[in-house]
Amino acid sequence: MRSPRRCSRNGCPRQAVATLTYVYNESTAVVGPLAAFAEPHTYDLCEPHARSLTAPRGWDVVRHEGEFEPPPPTTDDLVALAEAVREAARPAPRPPEPDQHRENPHQTGRRGHLRVIPPNH
Repeated sequence: MRSPRRCSRNGCPRQAVATLTYVYNESTAVVGPLAAFAEPHTYDLCEPHARSLTAPRGWDVVRHEGEFEPPPPTTDDLVALAEAVREAARPAPRPPEPDQHRENPHQTGRRGHLRVIPPNH
């Protein structure tokens, strides 16, 4: 199953709720709501790291003032969750049945909904 996006800060296990983007030509760091997709040259941040971010001297920080909401589940997340539930609900595989056809190769047997019919001689 695909895991939710995590904070880009080293060692932080929290879920990302904000995206950090740098506007180099304006010396500005922008912290806004989590982008729909992970993009190169952006950083996903958890709420504590998004709120406490500081920029280098001479740079401005533009920060989203509202609440940082976790992203809603995507259809990929829901499909992965449904597949995990289906997998957990599958019965354990039965042990293999002894091979009865070795002793008498022309014996008729039954396996599930199929029936083994011996070849005509």
